[in-house]
Amino acid sequence: MSSQVQTILTPLPVGMSIPAGTLRAEMDSRRATGRRFDIREAIGLVVPLCTQLHELHAQGRKMFVHPSSLGYSAGGALQIVDELAHAAPLLPRDRACLAPEERKGSEGDARGSVFAIGAILYELLTNSSVGPGMRRPADVVPDMPPALETVLGKSLVADPKHRPADLAALAQALYQIVPTASEQPPSADTSHLDGDGDFEVDINLSMMPPTGHPEEARVPSAPSLPKIQAVTGDGPFAVAIPVSQPQRLRGDDPTRKLADLKAALESDPRPRYVVIKDGMDHGPFSSVELLQQIASGTFTGVEVLRDTFSGEERAIQDWEEFAPFAEQAKLNRDIVQEKRALDAVVSAEKQGTQYKALLGMALMGVILAAGAGWWYRERSHKKERELAVQGATDRVAIDVDAGLGSGAKAARAGGARPSGGGSYPTLGGGLSCEAAQARYVEEYKLGNNGPADLTAGAYGNVLNRGTYLNACGVPSNMEVNVCAAVQNGRAVGVTVTTSPSNPGIASCISGQIRGMSFPSHPRLDVARTTFK
Repeated sequence: MSSQVQTILTPLPVGMSIPAGTLRAEMDSRRATGRRFDIREAIGLVVPLCTQLHELHAQGRKMFVHPSSLGYSAGGALQIVDELAHAAPLLPRDRACLAPEERKGSEGDARGSVFAIGAILYELLTNSSVGPGMRRPADVVPDMPPALETVLGKSLVADPKHRPADLAALAQALYQIVPTASEQPPSADTSHLDGDGDFEVDINLSMMPPTGHPEEARVPSAPSLPKIQAVTGDGPFAVAIPVSQPQRLRGDDPTRKLADLKAALESDPRPRYVVIKDGMDHGPFSSVELLQQIASGTFTGVEVLRDTFSGEERAIQDWEEFAPFAEQAKLNRDIVQEKRALDAVVSAEKQGTQYKALLGMALMGVILAAGAGWWYRERSHKKERELAVQGATDRVAIDVDAGLGSGAKAARAGGARPSGGGSYPTLGGGLSCEAAQARYVEEYKLGNNGPADLTAGAYGNVLNRGTYLNACGVPSNMEVNVCAAVQNGRAVGVTVTTSPSNPGIASCISGQIRGMSFPSHPRLDVARTTFK
Protein backbone atom coordinates (compact mmCIF):
# COMPACT_ATOMS: atom_id res chain seq x y z
CA MET A 1 0.00 0.00 0.00
CA SER A 2 1.24 3.52 -0.70
CA SER A 3 2.69 5.44 2.25
CA GLN A 4 1.14 8.69 1.02
CA VAL A 5 -0.77 10.50 3.76
CA GLN A 6 -3.42 13.18 3.76
CA THR A 7 -4.75 15.59 6.37
CA ILE A 8 -8.49 15.59 7.03
CA LEU A 9 -10.81 18.37 8.04
CA THR A 10 -11.76 17.03 11.47
CA PRO A 11 -9.51 18.04 14.40
CA LEU A 12 -6.46 15.84 14.92
CA PRO A 13 -3.60 15.99 17.42
CA VAL A 14 -0.73 18.16 16.27
CA GLY A 15 1.63 16.39 13.89
CA MET A 16 -0.73 13.44 13.21
CA SER A 17 -2.21 12.45 9.87
CA ILE A 18 -3.94 9.41 8.43
CA PRO A 19 -2.87 7.16 5.58
CA ALA A 20 -4.66 7.80 2.31
CA GLY A 21 -6.82 5.02 0.89
CA THR A 22 -7.74 3.60 4.29
CA LEU A 23 -11.17 3.17 5.82
CA ARG A 24 -10.29 5.96 8.28
CA ALA A 25 -9.68 8.38 5.39
CA GLU A 26 -13.07 7.52 3.85
CA MET A 27 -14.89 7.75 7.20
CA ASP A 28 -13.45 11.15 8.06
CA SER A 29 -14.06 12.43 4.55
CA ARG A 30 -17.75 11.58 4.90
CA ARG A 31 -17.90 13.01 8.40
CA ALA A 32 -16.48 16.31 7.15
CA THR A 33 -19.39 16.58 4.69
CA GLY A 34 -22.06 15.35 7.13
CA ARG A 35 -22.49 11.93 5.48
CA ARG A 36 -22.31 8.46 7.00
CA PHE A 37 -22.55 4.84 5.85
CA ASP A 38 -26.03 3.34 5.61
CA ILE A 39 -26.87 -0.02 7.20
CA ARG A 40 -26.59 -2.04 3.99
CA GLU A 41 -23.26 -0.48 3.03
CA ALA A 42 -21.78 -0.90 6.50
CA ILE A 43 -22.78 -4.56 6.85
CA GLY A 44 -21.53 -5.23 3.32
CA LEU A 45 -18.06 -4.06 4.43
CA VAL A 46 -17.73 -5.79 7.82
CA VAL A 47 -19.14 -9.26 7.02
CA PRO A 48 -16.24 -10.20 4.64
CA LEU A 49 -13.83 -8.55 7.09
CA CYS A 50 -15.07 -10.80 9.90
CA THR A 51 -14.44 -13.87 7.72
CA GLN A 52 -10.91 -12.68 6.88
CA LEU A 53 -10.05 -11.97 10.52
CA HIS A 54 -11.46 -15.36 11.57
CA GLU A 55 -9.02 -17.07 9.21
CA LEU A 56 -6.02 -14.95 10.32
CA HIS A 57 -6.64 -15.58 14.02
CA ALA A 58 -7.10 -19.28 13.29
CA GLN A 59 -3.47 -19.15 12.11
CA GLY A 60 -2.48 -17.74 15.51
CA ARG A 61 -1.86 -14.21 14.31
CA LYS A 62 -2.52 -11.16 16.47
CA MET A 63 -2.94 -7.58 15.29
CA PHE A 64 -4.44 -4.15 15.94
CA VAL A 65 -7.72 -3.83 14.03
CA HIS A 66 -8.89 -0.25 13.50
CA PRO A 67 -9.99 1.91 10.53
CA SER A 68 -6.46 3.19 9.82
CA SER A 69 -5.17 -0.41 9.48
CA LEU A 70 -7.85 -1.36 6.94
CA GLY A 71 -7.42 -0.66 3.25
CA TYR A 72 -9.59 -1.21 0.19
CA SER A 73 -8.88 -4.07 -2.23
CA ALA A 74 -9.28 -3.76 -6.00
CA GLY A 75 -12.84 -5.05 -5.67
CA GLY A 76 -13.74 -2.53 -2.95
CA ALA A 77 -13.62 -4.95 -0.02
CA LEU A 78 -11.80 -4.17 3.22
CA GLN A 79 -8.55 -5.98 4.02
CA ILE A 80 -5.89 -5.86 6.73
CA VAL A 81 -2.75 -3.85 5.89
CA ASP A 82 0.06 -5.72 7.63
CA GLU A 83 2.48 -2.79 8.07
CA LEU A 84 -0.31 -0.77 9.78
CA ALA A 85 -1.90 -3.57 11.81
CA HIS A 86 1.17 -4.24 13.98
CA ALA A 87 1.63 -0.70 15.32
CA ALA A 88 -0.57 0.70 18.06
CA PRO A 89 -2.68 3.57 16.64
CA LEU A 90 -2.19 7.14 17.81
CA LEU A 91 -5.36 8.77 16.49
CA PRO A 92 -8.02 9.02 19.25
CA ARG A 93 -10.80 7.63 17.03
CA ASP A 94 -8.63 4.64 16.07
CA ARG A 95 -7.74 3.95 19.69
CA ALA A 96 -11.46 3.99 20.55
CA CYS A 97 -11.88 0.96 18.23
CA LEU A 98 -9.36 -1.13 20.17
CA ALA A 99 -10.54 -3.53 22.83
CA PRO A 100 -9.73 -2.28 26.37
CA GLU A 101 -7.09 -4.98 26.87
CA GLU A 102 -5.24 -3.80 23.73
CA ARG A 103 -4.96 -0.14 24.72
CA LYS A 104 -1.85 -0.75 26.76
CA GLY A 105 0.04 -1.81 23.62
CA SER A 106 -0.65 -5.52 23.24
CA GLU A 107 -1.87 -6.84 19.89
CA GLY A 108 -5.32 -8.39 20.03
CA ASP A 109 -6.63 -11.90 19.45
CA ALA A 110 -10.03 -12.97 18.06
CA ARG A 111 -11.79 -11.72 21.16
CA GLY A 112 -10.22 -8.27 20.66
CA SER A 113 -11.16 -8.27 16.96
CA VAL A 114 -14.82 -8.92 17.87
CA PHE A 115 -14.74 -5.68 19.88
CA ALA A 116 -12.98 -3.88 17.00
CA ILE A 117 -15.62 -5.02 14.46
CA GLY A 118 -18.39 -3.78 16.77
CA ALA A 119 -16.66 -0.41 17.31
CA ILE A 120 -15.95 0.09 13.60
CA LEU A 121 -19.55 -0.82 12.67
CA TYR A 122 -20.88 1.57 15.35
CA GLU A 123 -18.77 4.44 13.97
CA LEU A 124 -19.77 3.65 10.37
CA LEU A 125 -23.44 3.98 11.29
CA THR A 126 -23.35 6.91 13.75
CA ASN A 127 -20.19 8.91 12.86
CA SER A 128 -19.39 8.76 16.59
CA SER A 129 -16.70 6.87 18.48
CA VAL A 130 -17.22 4.22 21.12
CA GLY A 131 -16.67 5.64 24.58
CA PRO A 132 -18.18 8.01 27.13
CA GLY A 133 -21.24 9.81 25.83
CA MET A 134 -21.94 7.33 23.06
CA ARG A 135 -25.61 6.94 22.20
CA ARG A 136 -27.55 3.86 21.37
CA PRO A 137 -27.51 3.31 17.58
CA ALA A 138 -31.31 3.35 17.42
CA ASP A 139 -31.26 6.94 18.77
CA VAL A 140 -29.11 8.01 15.79
CA VAL A 141 -30.36 5.74 13.01
CA PRO A 142 -34.18 5.76 13.04
CA ASP A 143 -34.55 2.52 11.00
CA MET A 144 -32.01 0.56 13.04
CA PRO A 145 -33.05 -3.14 13.23
CA PRO A 146 -33.25 -4.28 16.88
CA ALA A 147 -31.23 -7.39 15.99
CA LEU A 148 -28.34 -5.23 14.78
CA GLU A 149 -28.35 -3.21 18.00
CA THR A 150 -28.29 -6.44 20.00
CA VAL A 151 -25.29 -7.77 18.06
CA LEU A 152 -23.44 -4.51 18.59
CA GLY A 153 -24.15 -4.62 22.32
CA LYS A 154 -22.64 -8.12 22.58
CA SER A 155 -19.57 -7.17 20.52
CA LEU A 156 -18.83 -4.10 22.62
CA VAL A 157 -18.63 -5.84 26.01
CA ALA A 158 -15.65 -4.23 27.75
CA ASP A 159 -14.56 -7.18 29.89
CA PRO A 160 -12.91 -9.80 27.61
CA LYS A 161 -14.03 -12.57 29.99
CA HIS A 162 -17.64 -11.82 29.06
CA ARG A 163 -17.11 -11.01 25.36
CA PRO A 164 -17.67 -13.54 22.52
CA ALA A 165 -14.66 -14.65 20.50
CA ASP A 166 -16.27 -16.29 17.45
CA LEU A 167 -15.80 -14.00 14.42
CA ALA A 168 -17.53 -16.53 12.14
CA ALA A 169 -20.65 -16.42 14.35
CA LEU A 170 -20.48 -12.63 14.28
CA ALA A 171 -20.29 -12.62 10.45
CA GLN A 172 -23.26 -15.00 10.22
CA ALA A 173 -25.36 -12.90 12.63
CA LEU A 174 -24.69 -9.69 10.71
CA TYR A 175 -25.36 -11.39 7.35
CA GLN A 176 -28.77 -12.56 8.54
CA ILE A 177 -29.81 -8.98 9.30
CA VAL A 178 -29.36 -7.87 5.65
CA PRO A 179 -28.76 -11.04 3.58
CA THR A 180 -28.40 -9.21 0.26
CA ALA A 181 -25.72 -6.79 1.49
CA SER A 182 -22.80 -9.21 0.99
CA GLU A 183 -21.79 -12.70 -0.01
CA GLN A 184 -22.89 -15.38 2.41
CA PRO A 185 -20.13 -16.19 4.92
CA PRO A 186 -19.30 -19.76 6.01
CA SER A 187 -22.02 -21.23 8.19
CA ALA A 188 -21.56 -20.76 11.92
CA ASP A 189 -23.56 -21.13 15.12
CA THR A 190 -24.75 -17.65 16.08
CA SER A 191 -25.52 -18.88 19.62
CA HIS A 192 -21.80 -18.56 20.29
CA LEU A 193 -22.40 -14.84 20.54
CA ASP A 194 -24.30 -15.56 23.77
CA GLY A 195 -21.54 -17.69 25.31
CA ASP A 196 -20.37 -21.26 25.55
CA GLY A 197 -19.10 -23.55 28.24
CA ASP A 198 -16.25 -21.22 29.17
CA PHE A 199 -18.11 -17.89 29.41
CA GLU A 200 -21.45 -16.15 29.24
CA VAL A 201 -21.95 -12.80 27.59
CA ASP A 202 -23.06 -10.13 30.08
CA ILE A 203 -24.73 -7.40 28.08
CA ASN A 204 -24.66 -5.14 31.16
CA LEU A 205 -20.89 -4.82 30.66
CA SER A 206 -21.30 -3.48 27.14
CA MET A 207 -19.88 -0.06 26.26
CA MET A 208 -23.28 0.85 24.82
CA PRO A 209 -25.57 2.59 27.32
CA PRO A 210 -28.47 0.49 28.62
CA THR A 211 -31.90 0.74 27.11
CA GLY A 212 -33.95 3.52 28.66
CA HIS A 213 -37.47 3.19 30.01
CA PRO A 214 -40.03 3.17 27.21
CA GLU A 215 -42.17 6.25 27.09
CA GLU A 216 -45.79 5.90 28.04
CA ALA A 217 -48.24 6.19 25.17
CA ARG A 218 -49.88 9.58 25.14
CA VAL A 219 -53.03 10.75 23.44
CA PRO A 220 -52.10 13.31 20.80
CA SER A 221 -53.20 16.74 21.88
CA ALA A 222 -54.79 19.36 19.70
CA PRO A 223 -52.45 21.90 18.14
CA SER A 224 -51.68 24.57 20.68
CA LEU A 225 -52.91 28.06 19.96
CA PRO A 226 -50.41 30.94 19.97
CA LYS A 227 -50.15 32.78 23.27
CA ILE A 228 -51.43 36.37 23.22
CA GLN A 229 -49.25 39.11 24.65
CA ALA A 230 -51.56 42.11 24.16
CA VAL A 231 -54.49 43.44 22.11
CA THR A 232 -54.32 46.77 20.31
CA GLY A 233 -57.30 48.82 19.26
CA ASP A 234 -60.94 48.25 20.11
CA GLY A 235 -64.03 46.83 18.48
CA PRO A 236 -63.82 45.08 15.09
CA PHE A 237 -60.35 46.55 14.41
CA ALA A 238 -58.62 45.00 17.44
CA VAL A 239 -55.35 43.24 16.63
CA ALA A 240 -53.87 40.47 18.81
CA ILE A 241 -50.11 40.55 19.31
CA PRO A 242 -48.70 37.02 19.87
CA VAL A 243 -45.92 36.37 22.37
CA SER A 244 -42.55 36.20 20.62
CA GLN A 245 -41.13 32.69 20.71
CA PRO A 246 -37.56 32.21 21.95
CA GLN A 247 -35.05 31.73 19.18
CA ARG A 248 -34.04 28.13 18.73
CA LEU A 249 -30.38 27.26 18.88
CA ARG A 250 -28.79 26.10 15.66
CA GLY A 251 -27.28 22.67 15.45
CA ASP A 252 -23.73 24.08 15.21
CA ASP A 253 -24.20 26.45 18.16
CA PRO A 254 -21.56 25.75 20.88
CA THR A 255 -24.19 25.89 23.62
CA ARG A 256 -26.35 23.42 21.73
CA LYS A 257 -23.40 21.10 21.20
CA LEU A 258 -22.47 21.23 24.88
CA ALA A 259 -26.06 20.53 25.89
CA ASP A 260 -26.24 17.57 23.48
CA LEU A 261 -22.97 16.18 24.82
CA LYS A 262 -24.22 16.51 28.39
CA ALA A 263 -27.45 14.73 27.51
CA ALA A 264 -25.51 11.91 25.80
CA LEU A 265 -23.21 11.45 28.81
CA GLU A 266 -26.11 11.42 31.24
CA SER A 267 -27.94 8.79 29.19
CA ASP A 268 -25.63 6.18 30.74
CA PRO A 269 -26.49 5.96 34.47
CA ARG A 270 -23.87 3.29 35.29
CA PRO A 271 -21.10 4.19 37.77
CA ARG A 272 -18.06 3.61 35.61
CA TYR A 273 -15.69 6.56 36.21
CA VAL A 274 -12.96 6.77 38.84
CA VAL A 275 -10.97 9.96 39.49
CA ILE A 276 -7.43 9.77 40.86
CA LYS A 277 -6.74 12.79 43.04
CA ASP A 278 -3.91 13.22 45.56
CA GLY A 279 -2.91 9.61 44.99
CA MET A 280 -6.34 8.25 45.96
CA ASP A 281 -9.16 6.77 43.90
CA HIS A 282 -12.51 8.56 44.14
CA GLY A 283 -15.61 6.86 42.80
CA PRO A 284 -16.82 5.15 40.80
CA PHE A 285 -19.17 7.89 39.60
CA SER A 286 -21.89 7.94 37.02
CA SER A 287 -21.71 10.58 34.29
CA VAL A 288 -24.18 12.80 36.14
CA GLU A 289 -22.21 12.58 39.39
CA LEU A 290 -18.90 13.20 37.63
CA LEU A 291 -20.19 16.30 35.82
CA GLN A 292 -21.51 17.64 39.11
CA GLN A 293 -18.12 17.12 40.76
CA ILE A 294 -16.38 18.89 37.88
CA ALA A 295 -18.83 21.80 37.94
CA SER A 296 -18.38 22.27 41.70
CA GLY A 297 -14.60 22.38 41.36
CA THR A 298 -14.02 19.16 43.34
CA PHE A 299 -12.19 17.77 40.33
CA THR A 300 -10.27 19.89 37.82
CA GLY A 301 -8.89 19.18 34.38
CA VAL A 302 -5.52 18.03 35.71
CA GLU A 303 -6.93 15.12 37.72
CA VAL A 304 -6.69 11.67 36.12
CA LEU A 305 -9.93 9.99 35.02
CA ARG A 306 -10.22 6.25 34.48
CA ASP A 307 -13.07 4.60 32.59
CA THR A 308 -13.44 1.26 34.36
CA PHE A 309 -15.20 -0.24 31.32
CA SER A 310 -12.52 0.51 28.73
CA GLY A 311 -9.56 0.79 31.08
CA GLU A 312 -8.64 4.18 29.57
CA GLU A 313 -6.83 6.42 32.03
CA ARG A 314 -5.81 10.02 31.31
CA ALA A 315 -6.30 13.57 32.59
CA ILE A 316 -9.86 14.90 32.48
CA GLN A 317 -8.74 17.71 30.17
CA ASP A 318 -7.50 15.08 27.69
CA TRP A 319 -10.89 13.34 27.43
CA GLU A 320 -12.77 14.71 24.45
CA GLU A 321 -16.08 14.10 26.23
CA PHE A 322 -15.22 15.79 29.57
CA ALA A 323 -12.69 18.47 28.60
CA PRO A 324 -15.36 21.09 27.62
CA PHE A 325 -17.00 20.82 31.04
CA ALA A 326 -13.67 21.09 32.86
CA GLU A 327 -12.82 24.17 30.79
CA GLN A 328 -16.23 25.72 31.48
CA ALA A 329 -15.84 25.11 35.22
CA LYS A 330 -12.38 26.70 35.11
CA LEU A 331 -13.77 29.77 33.34
CA ASN A 332 -16.48 30.07 35.99
CA ARG A 333 -13.89 29.83 38.77
CA ASP A 334 -11.74 32.46 37.06
CA ILE A 335 -14.75 34.77 36.76
CA VAL A 336 -15.54 34.31 40.46
CA GLN A 337 -11.91 34.99 41.40
CA GLU A 338 -11.79 38.08 39.20
CA LYS A 339 -15.02 39.32 40.78
CA ARG A 340 -13.62 38.74 44.26
CA ALA A 341 -10.41 40.53 43.32
CA LEU A 342 -12.43 43.42 41.87
CA ASP A 343 -14.57 43.57 45.01
CA ALA A 344 -11.40 43.63 47.11
CA VAL A 345 -10.00 46.51 45.04
CA VAL A 346 -13.28 48.42 45.27
CA SER A 347 -13.43 47.78 49.02
CA ALA A 348 -9.83 48.93 49.43
CA GLU A 349 -10.50 52.07 47.38
CA LYS A 350 -13.65 52.69 49.39
CA GLN A 351 -11.73 52.31 52.63
CA GLY A 352 -9.00 54.56 51.25
CA THR A 353 -11.60 57.18 50.31
CA GLN A 354 -13.17 56.95 53.75
CA TYR A 355 -9.73 57.21 55.33
CA LYS A 356 -8.93 60.28 53.24
CA ALA A 357 -12.27 61.82 54.17
CA LEU A 358 -11.66 61.12 57.85
CA LEU A 359 -8.14 62.51 57.54
CA GLY A 360 -9.50 65.63 55.83
CA MET A 361 -12.11 66.03 58.53
CA ALA A 362 -9.45 65.55 61.19
CA LEU A 363 -7.23 68.19 59.55
CA MET A 364 -10.20 70.52 59.27
CA GLY A 365 -10.92 69.90 62.94
CA VAL A 366 -7.32 70.70 63.85
CA ILE A 367 -7.46 73.91 61.82
CA LEU A 368 -10.75 74.91 63.40
CA ALA A 369 -9.44 74.03 66.84
CA ALA A 370 -6.28 76.08 66.18
CA GLY A 371 -8.41 79.00 65.00
CA ALA A 372 -10.66 78.69 68.01
CA GLY A 373 -7.62 78.55 70.28
CA TRP A 374 -6.14 81.65 68.66
CA TRP A 375 -9.45 83.48 68.94
CA TYR A 376 -9.78 82.40 72.56
CA ARG A 377 -6.22 83.54 73.37
CA GLU A 378 -6.75 86.85 71.64
CA ARG A 379 -10.00 87.33 73.49
CA SER A 380 -8.29 86.41 76.75
CA HIS A 381 -5.46 88.87 76.03
CA LYS A 382 -8.00 91.53 75.20
CA LYS A 383 -9.81 90.89 78.46
CA GLU A 384 -6.50 90.95 80.29
CA ARG A 385 -5.66 94.29 78.71
CA GLU A 386 -9.10 95.64 79.63
CA LEU A 387 -8.70 94.37 83.18
CA ALA A 388 -5.20 95.81 83.30
CA VAL A 389 -6.49 99.18 82.11
CA GLN A 390 -9.39 99.03 84.54
CA GLY A 391 -6.99 98.10 87.30
CA ALA A 392 -4.67 100.88 86.29
CA THR A 393 -7.46 103.48 86.46
CA ASP A 394 -7.92 102.58 90.08
CA ARG A 395 -4.30 103.69 90.70
CA VAL A 396 -4.10 106.62 88.26
CA ALA A 397 -2.93 109.95 89.66
CA ILE A 398 -4.77 112.94 88.23
CA ASP A 399 -2.90 116.19 88.32
CA VAL A 400 -4.98 119.06 87.08
CA ASP A 401 -3.70 122.60 86.75
CA ALA A 402 -7.15 124.01 87.26
CA GLY A 403 -7.92 127.50 86.24
CA LEU A 404 -4.59 128.72 84.95
CA GLY A 405 -4.41 132.39 86.18
CA SER A 406 -2.13 135.32 86.90
CA GLY A 407 -0.81 134.50 90.34
CA ALA A 408 0.87 131.72 92.21
CA LYS A 409 -2.02 131.63 94.61
CA ALA A 410 -4.09 129.58 92.23
CA ALA A 411 -1.29 127.11 91.83
CA ARG A 412 -0.86 126.81 95.57
CA ALA A 413 -4.58 126.35 96.04
CA GLY A 414 -4.06 122.65 95.24
CA GLY A 415 -6.93 122.51 92.80
CA ALA A 416 -9.12 125.39 94.14
CA ARG A 417 -10.46 127.61 91.43
CA PRO A 418 -10.76 131.37 92.10
CA SER A 419 -14.17 132.82 91.79
CA GLY A 420 -15.24 135.85 89.88
CA GLY A 421 -16.04 136.72 86.32
CA GLY A 422 -13.93 137.90 83.43
CA SER A 423 -12.98 136.93 79.90
CA TYR A 424 -10.59 134.10 78.95
CA PRO A 425 -8.54 133.51 75.84
CA THR A 426 -9.91 130.82 73.57
CA LEU A 427 -7.38 128.43 71.96
CA GLY A 428 -7.66 126.44 68.73
CA GLY A 429 -7.02 122.70 68.64
CA GLY A 430 -4.08 120.64 67.43
CA LEU A 431 -1.53 121.89 70.02
CA SER A 432 0.52 119.90 72.40
CA CYS A 433 -0.40 120.08 76.03
CA GLU A 434 2.61 122.29 76.88
CA ALA A 435 2.11 124.60 73.89
CA ALA A 436 -1.55 125.10 74.72
CA GLN A 437 -0.64 125.89 78.33
CA ALA A 438 2.02 128.43 77.37
CA ARG A 439 -0.18 130.24 74.86
CA TYR A 440 -3.10 130.33 77.28
CA VAL A 441 -0.97 131.83 80.07
CA GLU A 442 0.36 134.47 77.70
CA GLU A 443 -3.09 135.45 76.51
CA TYR A 444 -4.63 135.12 79.94
CA LYS A 445 -2.46 137.92 81.33
CA LEU A 446 -4.29 140.28 79.05
CA GLY A 447 -7.69 139.16 80.30
CA ASN A 448 -9.55 139.10 83.62
CA ASN A 449 -11.26 136.67 85.98
CA GLY A 450 -14.45 134.80 85.00
CA PRO A 451 -16.78 132.16 86.39
CA ALA A 452 -15.67 129.50 88.84
CA ASP A 453 -13.36 126.77 87.47
CA LEU A 454 -14.24 123.04 87.26
CA THR A 455 -12.84 120.62 89.80
CA ALA A 456 -10.13 117.98 89.06
CA GLY A 457 -12.64 115.18 89.53
CA ALA A 458 -14.70 116.44 86.61
CA TYR A 459 -11.79 115.89 84.22
CA GLY A 460 -10.60 112.70 85.94
CA ASN A 461 -13.96 111.00 85.35
CA VAL A 462 -13.34 111.33 81.62
CA LEU A 463 -9.64 110.48 81.37
CA ASN A 464 -9.70 107.74 83.97
CA ARG A 465 -12.16 105.57 82.06
CA GLY A 466 -9.30 104.25 79.95
CA THR A 467 -11.56 102.75 77.29
CA TYR A 468 -9.75 104.68 74.58
CA LEU A 469 -6.66 102.63 75.34
CA ASN A 470 -8.39 99.41 74.19
CA ALA A 471 -9.16 100.95 70.82
CA CYS A 472 -5.44 101.47 70.24
CA GLY A 473 -4.39 97.95 71.26
CA VAL A 474 -2.27 99.05 74.22
CA PRO A 475 -0.51 95.97 75.62
CA SER A 476 -0.89 95.24 79.32
CA ASN A 477 2.83 95.73 80.02
CA MET A 478 2.99 99.31 78.59
CA GLU A 479 3.00 102.52 80.72
CA VAL A 480 1.06 105.43 79.25
CA ASN A 481 1.42 109.11 80.33
CA VAL A 482 -1.27 111.53 79.18
CA CYS A 483 -1.28 115.33 79.38
CA ALA A 484 -4.46 117.02 78.14
CA ALA A 485 -5.18 120.78 77.97
CA VAL A 486 -8.99 121.11 78.01
CA GLN A 487 -11.08 124.20 77.24
CA ASN A 488 -14.75 124.53 76.39
CA GLY A 489 -15.36 120.74 76.63
CA ARG A 490 -12.59 119.59 74.27
CA ALA A 491 -8.90 118.78 74.40
CA VAL A 492 -7.10 121.66 72.67
CA GLY A 493 -3.68 120.25 73.49
CA VAL A 494 -2.66 116.62 74.05
CA THR A 495 0.70 115.02 74.79
CA VAL A 496 1.03 111.23 75.11
CA THR A 497 4.20 109.28 75.92
CA THR A 498 4.55 105.52 76.28
CA SER A 499 7.09 103.23 77.91
CA PRO A 500 8.38 101.39 76.03
CA SER A 501 8.16 104.04 73.33
CA ASN A 502 5.63 103.40 70.58
CA PRO A 503 4.82 106.48 68.45
CA GLY A 504 1.97 104.66 66.68
CA ILE A 505 0.13 103.83 69.89
CA ALA A 506 0.89 107.32 71.32
CA SER A 507 -0.57 108.99 68.20
CA CYS A 508 -3.64 106.72 68.36
CA ILE A 509 -4.28 107.58 72.02
CA SER A 510 -3.78 111.30 71.28
CA GLY A 511 -6.40 111.07 68.53
CA GLN A 512 -8.80 109.24 70.81
CA ILE A 513 -8.46 111.94 73.53
CA ARG A 514 -8.93 114.81 71.05
CA GLY A 515 -12.22 113.27 70.03
CA MET A 516 -13.50 112.88 73.59
CA SER A 517 -16.01 115.22 75.30
CA PHE A 518 -15.05 116.90 78.60
CA PRO A 519 -17.05 119.16 80.94
CA SER A 520 -17.30 122.57 79.24
CA HIS A 521 -15.61 125.65 80.80
CA PRO A 522 -14.09 128.71 79.18
CA ARG A 523 -10.93 128.52 81.33
CA LEU A 524 -8.10 126.27 80.23
CA ASP A 525 -7.40 123.34 82.54
CA VAL A 526 -4.52 120.89 82.18
CA ALA A 527 -5.01 117.29 83.35
CA ARG A 528 -2.25 114.66 83.60
CA THR A 529 -2.77 110.95 84.17
CA THR A 530 -0.62 107.84 84.09
CA PHE A 531 -1.68 104.24 83.33
CA LYS A 532 0.65 101.54 84.66
